[in-house]
Amino acid sequence: MYDDLLLPFDGSDGAANVLGHAADIASVTDATVHVLFVADTTRDSVTVIEGRTVDVLEREGKRVVSEATEALEAAGVDHDAAVRQGNPAPTIVDHAEREGHDLIVMPTRGREGLSRHLLGSVAEKVVRHSTVPVLTTRMRPDERRAFPYERILIPTDGSAGAAVGAEHGLALAAALDATVHGLAVVDDEGFDPLSGLLDDGGDDEDAPVSAVDGKAAASDALDDLADAAERHGVAEFGRHVERGDPVETIVDAVSELDAHAVVMGATGDHGDERVLLGSVAERTVRTAPVPVITVRDGA
Repeated sequence: MYDDLLLPFDGSDGAANVLGHAADIASVTDATVHVLFVADTTRDSVTVIEGRTVDVLEREGKRVVSEATEALEAAGVDHDAAVRQGNPAPTIVDHAEREGHDLIVMPTRGREGLSRHLLGSVAEKVVRHSTVPVLTTRMRPDERRAFPYERILIPTDGSAGAAVGAEHGLALAAALDATVHGLAVVDDEGFDPLSGLLDDGGDDEDAPVSAVDGKAAASDALDDLADAAERHGVAEFGRHVERGDPVETIVDAVSELDAHAVVMGATGDHGDERVLLGSVAERTVRTAPVPVITVRDGA
């Protein structure tokens, strides 16, 4: 399933935990872990030590990646390491795309609040822009990381973006012989994500879709997912239709189904303007207590 994992690494406790998860994935899939430290050029890092001009962040980066490679060596995982200068998020995205990596594995702090929606963490910016699938896991005590994944939750809204995420999740499930749970959520707020944005054409067309229509669309989305699961050779498939807030419902389903991971599209029919308010994928990244793999259309 994976040949090359990119692990952005800064030496923090959370990054160390994610390193262990990346090593587990690499061990099972026989992949190489590529450790990357980004010396943040948006920060003043140059100083003079004993009369010599030194980039402190680059020197720190060499120490940090050395610690990471020692841990990967002890785990028996193929690996290499690099230190690059740049703005962290775009540098990570560029590096993964340029080197042809299969998956980016990185931590996110999992905080809430308005500033998180407007600015986003480095991980969320990578999720937003990377054409390489991104696995994020929160740096929180309640986070559960278990690999190989035995149960994978795949939310779907029937959109092309959701289908891209589903294809990745189904391929992963087939490779791991995992059970897939498909989840379609009918939004409670009078706006049904399963039917896209409301039409602008006039009177009746502008009315919110009915609960019956929403459930029918959800059923159709799950039918498509079930057909795709069969094509991938997924043996165990469960289907779930729920009403409620999409992110809250996804998080609840993780607990109820004891899912080990969520795999989902990072974009849908709503368009990029949804990112400014915090997309379903980005909010799930911040709140789900298991690793979340997000896949953008075009990945």
